[in-house]
Amino acid sequence: MGTLQQHSEKAGSDERERPLMRSSHVVSRHPMSPPFPEGMQMATLGMGCFWGAERKLWQLSGVFSTQAGSSGGFTPNPTYKEVRTGKTGHAEVVRIVFDPQIISHKDLLKIFWESRDLTHGMRHNSNIGTQYHSAIYAFRPEQRESALRSKAVYEQVLARKLLGPITTEIQQAGTFYYAEDYHQQYLHKIPDGYCGLQGIGIACPIANGDDP
Repeated sequence: MGTLQQHSEKAGSDERERPLMRSSHVVSRHPMSPPFPEGMQMATLGMGCFWGAERKLWQLSGVFSTQAGSSGGFTPNPTYKEVRTGKTGHAEVVRIVFDPQIISHKDLLKIFWESRDLTHGMRHNSNIGTQYHSAIYAFRPEQRESALRSKAVYEQVLARKLLGPITTEIQQAGTFYYAEDYHQQYLHKIPDGYCGLQGIGIACPIANGDDP
């Protein structure tokens, strides 16, 4: 994971973004690129293949917009084909624009922890490569602190089930690179397409406003 951290630092110095062909979200019709409405916050989560992750996230009340892309690596403005080689250092991610008055970052973290096996390192189900590692990229210090606290708590829960450790990367958000338009809201366009998003059936105890 140390190598990925170095890659993330390199990527953060490059502010170019892949041009987005579509200006609005296919499902919500909301914008997919800044500026977003005042009061909105952002989160970036790497949950494995971004097709299923994006669908799960856009369905949540309080989520304004979602975008599939890559982040955390060192190759600037990568294509999806390049990310799939596993040589860019990037993770497949979903950037979420959300209304914190309706859904909190803590709510998003709970969904993140419960939606895939987070002990698999560079693997998501049968998919293997750096692009499939789990990641939380924080936009605010409190997001990073909350992610680290909830990780520690959930790791204890998993340890009692003889599972773990959690291999999720938690770092400050760097540059987000949009995936090609074909991948945006993919499972809305192709409902029977591959998803692969599946948790391990163990709840993360950070609900109802309680501290992790």
